[in-house]
Amino acid sequence: MKTTGDQQLVKRINRSVLLRLLRLRGGLSRAQLAGESGLTKSTVSLLVRELIDEGWIAETELAAAQGMGRPSTPLRLDGSRRAMVGVEIGVESLRVVGVSVTGEVLCSAEEPLADREPGAACRQVAALVVRTQAELAVRPVTVSGIGIGVPGAFDEVTGTIRFAPNLGWRDVAFLPLITRALAEAGSPPVSVHVQNEADTAALSEYEFAGGEAAQALIFVTCGVGVGAGIVLNDRLFTGLQGMAGEIGHSILQIDGPPCSCGRRGCAETFFGARALERESDPARGGVFLGVVLQNLWTTFNPGALVVGGPSCERYPAIVRQARETLHAYAASAGVAAPAVRAARYGLLASAVGAAALVLHHELRPMHAPAVAAPPAEPEALQSGATHHLLH
Repeated sequence: MKTTGDQQLVKRINRSVLLRLLRLRGGLSRAQLAGESGLTKSTVSLLVRELIDEGWIAETELAAAQGMGRPSTPLRLDGSRRAMVGVEIGVESLRVVGVSVTGEVLCSAEEPLADREPGAACRQVAALVVRTQAELAVRPVTVSGIGIGVPGAFDEVTGTIRFAPNLGWRDVAFLPLITRALAEAGSPPVSVHVQNEADTAALSEYEFAGGEAAQALIFVTCGVGVGAGIVLNDRLFTGLQGMAGEIGHSILQIDGPPCSCGRRGCAETFFGARALERESDPARGGVFLGVVLQNLWTTFNPGALVVGGPSCERYPAIVRQARETLHAYAASAGVAAPAVRAARYGLLASAVGAAALVLHHELRPMHAPAVAAPPAEPEALQSGATHHLLH
């Protein structure tokens, strides 16, 4: 006999199946959704009505004839009634965006990071989020959740930022800090998701790219720090404690220049923003970036390689040099190099991807549940994972 929890999970899975089908192929009818998903027509009809009422999808005005009988009504994701808030906590600044479920940036704001102390940073983030929520409420749209990208390794199991060297953070219990700050700032209680900023940048490309990444994509972000967001087999690859993709601290030279992390010869010391500022020819940093792209390509075989971040905007020559370096390695091996392209959302990639993180979890209900802000009381918690995150 199924429990209520089991039935609710099955319903969430079925909803996500329909949403993902419409994201890939907008214009499907109810009957086509039933055929594509394997769900019964009655189940699809009930779920579609629910998703329309909640602002996830909409009927198009043009009906499509399908043989005998009444014309069918095409359906699409509704980009006008539901949105997510995304935040990037950078080393020097904060960016916040409101993004529709179809990837349209509805509003954005940026301001310098006033204080790197974790609690102070969370209070500044919360104030920005509340202003953005108010701006979205005027439209009006429903905010599904808040995503936050951080410049370090985030451990989803404990809600802790393990290591953010350029902020000087180690073992910061970030999730309780940010949920408390949001509650105190008056943010409505919605789900909160946190991930490394390079991982969120990857999701800005993956969730809103129409499936062109073919289940695997790597986003390399170049700023003060250097990181890679990796999507494999339709899931973020974050590693045991969120440390996967910390390519800025992969070693390119034994006993090389000292790095902020305490090691020597890290990639960040060759094409991080501080290193590029010291270079008389910043394009030289592109050679090292190209080496890293080559290693990521041969390790993960992604469907797309995307490069973005402040350094790529300031020094476009490093991207050209990196592409040439990658192609040279590929030519030596007698194979075709993967395409390397610039970020679709430019400097907003990590913030937009943080918003996409909310959608990423919504479409994959088997993931661990997010924590709502403000935190629930211990006796009201239903999930052991959530309970662990709040302690």
